Amino acid sequence: SEVYNYLITNHGIAMIFFFLMPVLIGGFGNYLLPLFLLLENLLLPRLNSLSLWIMFPSLCYMELSLYGGAGIGWTFYPPLSLVNTVGSGVDYLMFSLHLAGMSSLVGSINFITTIISSIDFKTSVIIWSYLFTSILLLLSLPVLAAGITMILFDRNFGTAFFEPAGGGDPVLFQHLFWFFGHPEVYVLILPGFGIVSHICMSLSNNNSSFGYYGLLCAMASILVLGSVVWAHHMFMVGLDAKTAIFFSSVTMIIGIPTGIK
Repeated sequence: SEVYNYLITNHGIAMIFFFLMPVLIGGFGNYLLPLFLLLENLLLPRLNSLSLWIMFPSLCYMELSLYGGAGIGWTFYPPLSLVNTVGSGVDYLMFSLHLAGMSSLVGSINFITTIISSIDFKTSVIIWSYLFTSILLLLSLPVLAAGITMILFDRNFGTAFFEPAGGGDPVLFQHLFWFFGHPEVYVLILPGFGIVSHICMSLSNNNSSFGYYGLLCAMASILVLGSVVWAHHMFMVGLDAKTAIFFSSVTMIIGIPTGIK
């Protein structure tokens, strides 16, 4: 009766962590960064290799979660992901996410060091988009790692970070998850933005037509504002009026640089 939930959970995780991120960021990034920065390879090739090989055990753990049963959705909200879910599937899924996150972190460090060592203010907007994407990953992934580690501790070691009966708060996990989840939206779209902007500039043969520095400032604004709008995914949990007004306002403001980009 839970097979549909298992498949939907793994489909969501697979599309984000094992398709979009490896292809858009890892794949295109490894191809485009040396090409535009005129390098033979990225600055830290061993880290690059590590970020690839970590994905394979991560994928294995995710497949094991199908057999153990992890019908908790791609957001894995507690209390559904805690005591109500029997079996080892959720634990395998958390291990899988830890490894996938480690892969992305290692790749981000490699991208940032490579770009900073070679970039100038005439570099293609693609390179800037990968720099901002990597910074977003570096800021948000450790928060997700903390949240899923707390889930593992609640499930296996008797803690009560998110268990109301023990004084925990399930809403805390939503804050931790969406602090990662909303920047993840921009992580997935910024490389695409950069590629489209580069194509437009190349076809027009004139950087000023589309405002090179305007695009850079727009991406920098998305980086900053995208990190402080996460709770607009949580209006139904009972946020107080001032908090709701703040996140609503910032959400409207971030539409400006997004529209410019």
